[in-house]
Amino acid sequence: MKIALVGYGKMGIAIENLSAVAGHTISHKIGKENQEDLARINDINTDIVIEFSDPSIAVKNILYCLNNNLPVVCGTTGWLAEWDTIMDACTANNGSFFYASNYSIGVNLFFKINEFAAKLMSKQAYNVVVEEIHHTEKKDSPSGTAITIAEPIIKEQQMTGWVNMASSTKKEIGIISKREANLPGTHTVSYTSAVDEINMTHIAHTRKGFAKGALAVAEWIYNTNAKGMLNMDNYLTF
Repeated sequence: MKIALVGYGKMGIAIENLSAVAGHTISHKIGKENQEDLARINDINTDIVIEFSDPSIAVKNILYCLNNNLPVVCGTTGWLAEWDTIMDACTANNGSFFYASNYSIGVNLFFKINEFAAKLMSKQAYNVVVEEIHHTEKKDSPSGTAITIAEPIIKEQQMTGWVNMASSTKKEIGIISKREANLPGTHTVSYTSAVDEINMTHIAHTRKGFAKGALAVAEWIYNTNAKGMLNMDNYLTF
């Protein structure tokens, strides 16, 4: 494949390294210093775009790609208020747009375990909280992964939503965000009662797992020509 990396930070570099081993080529590397080069990407020199940029420019990047017949694998979080705009562009262009808040296969298995646990715990007398710890460069808070973890708990516990702090009411789930140097990502769900505590944790040791998952998804879209608004459920069950 010919891959354009839109957002050439630590994740972009990790994907570039794995792409070389897999025999793919990098058509473009778009970072903060050369945003204007986005206009150089087209469906002749590029097969697919992997987008790990910044919440402030992600929507602009994605729309450019979809409007120019470029499939997109997106891992940028913090822009989902514009989801309908992206969906409309994807539909209008018969495009391919894949979004995941986290591309680690381990995290996506953790999501499934979390959904099952949320159902089991829905009628039990436990207080629940989600904690996420990421590197200090991460822009959005809470993480997209933490929000994805919270969503089935909110549904099963019939809560109104989440707050980015410890919650003082059972109507909302608290998501506690911490930022520490050189931590790829740790997510914990804690159920606590007066007599015991249940913790479920996923710890990422390196960014390689995220990069490996993003590249695998890009290969899947390229090989199957999958269309529409796609997610990890589509990939894991194909």
